[in-house]
Amino acid sequence: MSAFTVAAPLRVLCVHGYRQNSDSFRDKTGALRKLLKKHVEWVYINAPHSVSQRMDVLQGQEQKEVAKDEEDPRGWWFSDVQARSFDAGQVCEASLGLEESLEAVKKAVRELGPFDGILGFSQGAALVAMVCALQEQVSTDFKFQFAILVAGFQSVCAQHERFYTGTALTIPSLHVFGQKDGVIPDRLSRELLSRFENPQVLTHPGGHFVPAASAHRQTYQEFLRRFQC
Repeated sequence: MSAFTVAAPLRVLCVHGYRQNSDSFRDKTGALRKLLKKHVEWVYINAPHSVSQRMDVLQGQEQKEVAKDEEDPRGWWFSDVQARSFDAGQVCEASLGLEESLEAVKKAVRELGPFDGILGFSQGAALVAMVCALQEQVSTDFKFQFAILVAGFQSVCAQHERFYTGTALTIPSLHVFGQKDGVIPDRLSRELLSRFENPQVLTHPGGHFVPAASAHRQTYQEFLRRFQC
């Protein structure tokens, strides 16, 4: 059977992408919430940093895939410290704002948890990968049983290399990415797979979004079922 056999919902912390916020990400994941209704409780948080609303800061991104009417756009860190902007492909020595974002996740766990898992999208998925590394390497602040990374990537900021060293991460992970993603090309998401032990993969033929068609239901449910109590 593809349905869950246990009714207790899983609690999942949701980490939005760059230039999004908790409310907009909740809207953008409406189809996923509907797909997994009664089985998952989704909790959304805001990144601590405000992002300029000027469209010219979208370096390297396809503007058609980014909501132009986004209110209160936020981000988890900036790759360009001076411009306070972000581009996943921008190589930099140091970033701005990451530590505050990690503290924001810790605060969410303390005040809104406990959580069974964590889901991140785009820059949020990159942050989730860092959280997974901290959980396994040094931190007792995070106790997630699983991670879902949608359009994730490995940061190319030199300051972040510490998250990508050592053995593969053992936390169960589901990696979701689109074959026509013009913002985070699927090759970047595939590169992140090597950081995880036995990662599960869900690909879709679309672009930069969280897929939630009926064809994806079984993959999501099979991944989540093992964490149901």
